[in-house]
Amino acid sequence: MALFGGIEAGGTKFVCAVGTGPDDIRAEIRFPTGPPQESIQQAVAFFQEQQAQGEPLAAVGIASFGPVDPNPDSPTFGYVTTTPKPGWAFTDFAGAVSRALDLPVGFDTDVNGAALGEHRWGAAQGLDTFIYLTIGTGLGGGGMVNGRLIHGLMHPEMGHIRIPHDWGKDPYPGFCIYHGDCLEGLSAGPALEGRWGQRGETLPPDHPAWPLEAHYLALGLVNFICTLSPQRIIMGGGVMEQRQLFPLIRARVQALLNNYLQLPAILERIDEYIVPPGLGSRAGVLGAIALAQDALARQQGAQGEGG
Repeated sequence: MALFGGIEAGGTKFVCAVGTGPDDIRAEIRFPTGPPQESIQQAVAFFQEQQAQGEPLAAVGIASFGPVDPNPDSPTFGYVTTTPKPGWAFTDFAGAVSRALDLPVGFDTDVNGAALGEHRWGAAQGLDTFIYLTIGTGLGGGGMVNGRLIHGLMHPEMGHIRIPHDWGKDPYPGFCIYHGDCLEGLSAGPALEGRWGQRGETLPPDHPAWPLEAHYLALGLVNFICTLSPQRIIMGGGVMEQRQLFPLIRARVQALLNNYLQLPAILERIDEYIVPPGLGSRAGVLGAIALAQDALARQQGAQGEGG
């Protein structure tokens, strides 16, 4: 059976793995995200070491923080583009990995990658239209519509939608360097710390931070529900490890929708509609492995057509 490499490239850490799926991870490594040349070389060295130990790879997938260029027809395909992360802007990520390993490389955002992993093995199996959100150091969203990962002009930037901000109840200005109080600016991990003076994981479950957090996240979800009509919403990332958020978000979504959508999934089974990832914290790196599998399938398909 062919083995695949996966790189989940986050703003704070890289996770690299070799395997074929959630029940077959042969090796895994994690390290802090550093400068691009250093981080990419660490990932490449990990895969080279695995191959030297008799684990040949058929392809590698990269699920990266962004913004990125996921368009295979673009001259900057595989690049991290206008990211504010120091040193990473306009880095040829996929090209560097492909040249170093001489393998096909699949490439997408970290959240689209995680969505693909959830579709193949996790909480989105059997669905063709859903979204995956991660709420952590930042807030990103990806997913599928009609069975295809969401792209278009670029890729979704769900964290940067604008939502109502009651300055009287919440004078915190938001931390987004571009928009201040967009969804990410008000509800990602740094907003919790900036607003309350301590990291979210140190706040008790009954702290007033959590109803406010649920309110902001629910505002975002209602916008996504009304525009994309997802069959399920999967919410991962460090902030969502606070499991008390899920019932608060579900109740707030129902209140904000105000019975406008008369759908059993929302009215009667919302605990099955807004859910944590089926793959847990491995959704991203497993999604990268799924991107690698798809890249190999595309290459084989193109060779078949050409032959």
